[in-house]
Amino acid sequence: MPESNAVEISAEQVAYLANLARIDLSPEEIESLTSDLGQIVEAVAKVQEVAGPDVPATSHPLPLTNVFRPDEVRPSLTVEQALSGAPDREGDRFRVASILDEE
Repeated sequence: MPESNAVEISAEQVAYLANLARIDLSPEEIESLTSDLGQIVEAVAKVQEVAGPDVPATSHPLPLTNVFRPDEVRPSLTVEQALSGAPDREGDRFRVASILDEE
């Protein structure tokens, strides 16, 4: 088995990263995250051991194809049917309260 080059994660590094991200962590949280991040680094190192140049990179374990149906025009609601239950309308559109300070 290849020699592991895993980097040890320290509590000081976790505290430093939390400070950079402006996350206030308690000492207990830092200790827990130090352990968790160490396990993540070990898992990544194990994957790197077997992922050689002959192993293609993947984003998903199964091949994916387009699962959407073709975009076809079909009969639909009329404007009157679509707006029949609207609390307010403006012409052929729904009228909603303004949420941005734009004119």
